[in-house]
Amino acid sequence: MYLTHLSLTNYRNYSRLSLDLPSGPILLRGENAQGKTNLLEAIAFLSTTRSIHARTDQQLINWLMLKEDVLPFARVEATVQTQTERFQLAITIVRENQTIQKTIQINGVKKRAMDVIGKLMTVMFLPEDIELVTGPPATRRRYLDSTLCQINPAYCRALSRYNKVLLQRNALLKELFKRRGKPDQLIYWDEQLALNGAIVAQERHQTLLNLDTIARQHHRQLSNGQEGLRLYYVPSFNLYQRPKPNTQVPLIAAELAAYASSIPSLDEIQQIFLAYLQQAQAEEIRRGVTLVGPHRDDFLFLVDGVDMNLYGSRGQQRTAALSAKIAEITLMQQATQEIPVLLLDDVMSELDAYRRQQIIKLVDQAQQAILTATDWSDYDATFRQHAKLFTVNQGQLVSHQMT
Repeated sequence: MYLTHLSLTNYRNYSRLSLDLPSGPILLRGENAQGKTNLLEAIAFLSTTRSIHARTDQQLINWLMLKEDVLPFARVEATVQTQTERFQLAITIVRENQTIQKTIQINGVKKRAMDVIGKLMTVMFLPEDIELVTGPPATRRRYLDSTLCQINPAYCRALSRYNKVLLQRNALLKELFKRRGKPDQLIYWDEQLALNGAIVAQERHQTLLNLDTIARQHHRQLSNGQEGLRLYYVPSFNLYQRPKPNTQVPLIAAELAAYASSIPSLDEIQQIFLAYLQQAQAEEIRRGVTLVGPHRDDFLFLVDGVDMNLYGSRGQQRTAALSAKIAEITLMQQATQEIPVLLLDDVMSELDAYRRQQIIKLVDQAQQAILTATDWSDYDATFRQHAKLFTVNQGQLVSHQMT
């Protein structure tokens, strides 16, 4: 899988870009704030329909357009080649009367975001990927969701339904507390939450088991055989056991994370989830928020049994995060028989020579990898000779020839 053409109109600092892209490695060099990351972000945006950096879609529109144009807009479009087809993806963002409209198209036909996610698969490497290990649980949930939604449309639909039900249920919880309503109004929403939440939990559990197997191997290579990495799913309730009477709803501790490889059935998880919701009902009404469910999941990075979030060195944390990202590529390839487009944003400056070599091997195996750097010397002459080179300056790309 690779992009043959990319077009940006009024996207971030790009007023207009039309670029033919080859397969293989593509290296973009430029000073900071010239548009290297914005270009990678645009490709990832086509892949997931969400920005990796912007809080709102409006922030993606060129600021001069927002300031001067009556109907400011941004458009990202790409032609994608896979093993079996060639198609065009496009996303247009328009601000009209302070309202943002987003139109998503495949071959000129309007589609829902759900129908587009995963058509173009990408894995993006960023300097801040270390936050996958050191950051809050929400960061790790986003990583899992982004990976799974690109390869499993059923998961993405279940996650979307779960989030919608969660909003409705939280609103009802607040209303029940305010008006002293009857808790039996929660029955329908509990069932819907458990129905979709069971799918989300089961898929996350299976995916973490798969990622653990793959990441373990990569981490051995990245650590030169010195360390052993394990990934453990930490759901907000025990998928294997109903809550015990007269106990608080548990947040599963690290020692309960290492579940057996056999995963409970959807019906079992659903019934256990309902039991935890019933146990937490009084507290949830009092607080006006759902306390258990996949929206509170987490997972652990353990190196030789040590939790990297709490006790890992900076180097260990970075290597653990890198292992997980590389495992993501393998997982996608196994699920779809396509290698995702790799997007590497100035990652070499954070790595030592050995880990740089491992990344270059990874790039060489991809059908297309787009990399950024502030200095050509971040990549050796051999790599640069077989890569397509561009200089990026103020939202403009100029082909560069090695001298």
